[in-house]
Amino acid sequence: MITKEKLARINQLAKKAKESELTNKEKKEQKQLRQEYLQNVRKSFKNQFKTMTVLDPKGNDVTPKKVKKMQKRK
Repeated sequence: MITKEKLARINQLAKKAKESELTNKEKKEQKQLRQEYLQNVRKSFKNQFKTMTVLDPKGNDVTPKKVKKMQKRK
């Protein structure tokens, strides 16, 4: 989970990168924080798909097969 402090640090490093060059240590930290952030986003997105149902205008379930498989794997 990304904490507020980590998110603030990501933004701080991004701002510094725009204004000047980051040190190698800062670049590594930024890369690690971004990877952690993206993992969190992907996990959240997958969880949203697991609860999704798609209905056509007539009310028929037309949820894609791939999503249904993901839902069964819970």
